Amino acid sequence: MEGVLLRRYKRFLADVRLEDGSDVTAHAPNTGSMIGCDEPGSRVWLLDTGNGRRKYPLSWELVEVEGGVLVGTNTGLANGLVREGIERGLIPELGGFASLRAEVPYGSGSRIDLLLEDAAAGSCYVEVKNVTMAADGVAYFPDSVSERAMKHLLELAEVAGSGDRAVVFFCVQRDDVREFRPADSIDVRFGEALRQAVAAGVEPLAYIADVSTAGVSLSRRLPVVLP
Repeated sequence: MEGVLLRRYKRFLADVRLEDGSDVTAHAPNTGSMIGCDEPGSRVWLLDTGNGRRKYPLSWELVEVEGGVLVGTNTGLANGLVREGIERGLIPELGGFASLRAEVPYGSGSRIDLLLEDAAAGSCYVEVKNVTMAADGVAYFPDSVSERAMKHLLELAEVAGSGDRAVVFFCVQRDDVREFRPADSIDVRFGEALRQAVAAGVEPLAYIADVSTAGVSLSRRLPVVLP
């Protein structure tokens, strides 16, 4: 259902005015600051989860930003998009594995988003990061300081050091960008950690997702620039 964003508050809540004039409160499934994606007056699309046990059964899924660009706002969708992309052979860099498991324990109390395994190819640990922020054709992550993302990079570097493949995958839920870069101006420590992780053998991948009111799916690879 379509509406207009009135405000986002307490990070996980959004008040929306629907087309029929009624006001509703929806869950905002995004842990970031949503810079550029939570402006009052923006067109948004909500999904009715049909879950009557939830206090806020409506979920904010899409927003239209400047230039008429649609952005996927549901952070939780990113893992599924990458998994689907792997299973459909849309991500050749992550092809050739016999099995795929999700949320597998590793590191110091963490769970890897996706673990690919094969008797010949070995193991590949994939940590997925959802990206919504962009400026001047460049996608950026993170949009707020993230100690958790830092921790994941350190654990991936340890995986790479042990001889397994380690990948940090930036799932960009918008299609108006030409490259990906770490948001050094927001979290300089993350940028430094990403560069160090890459130097240690962690592979950075970024893919654009085609976003529409009919659905969201991975589309093409983006260059990762680490100046």
